Amino acid sequence: MMIYIRHARIEWGDCDPAGIVFFPRYFAMFDSCTTGLFSQALGMSKYQFRQHYAFDGYPMVDTRARFLKPTKFGDDVVIETKVTEFRRSSFDVQHRLTLDNELCVECLDTRVWAERNPDNPEKIRSKPIPQDVIAKFNVP
Repeated sequence: MMIYIRHARIEWGDCDPAGIVFFPRYFAMFDSCTTGLFSQALGMSKYQFRQHYAFDGYPMVDTRARFLKPTKFGDDVVIETKVTEFRRSSFDVQHRLTLDNELCVECLDTRVWAERNPDNPEKIRSKPIPQDVIAKFNVP
């Protein structure tokens, strides 16, 4: 199973006035890690794989997180991201953020492989995830 690992330092802009990470910032970090995971698996940038697979991205349709320990300005954290399940047009992504090998935040996202709706280009719709994409992740 492919895992994307990102080492990050918590920046001042990630924090609230108390100096701990403002929770929506974790979701921004995790979104970036999802893109990193796909870039690693497919061997191309998000711009390139959106063009190559003729799709408009993978919007999040569900997310849930557990906040176990706060992180603060200056902390060096590690984020591990992996796809845990692929379905026809949706998939689940797990993120685990640790500090000194201690789990601080765990998150599970559900995303949908999407394209522009040809009947209404201002809307998107799901489309099947290409089998060659799924094969590159080695997910059971």
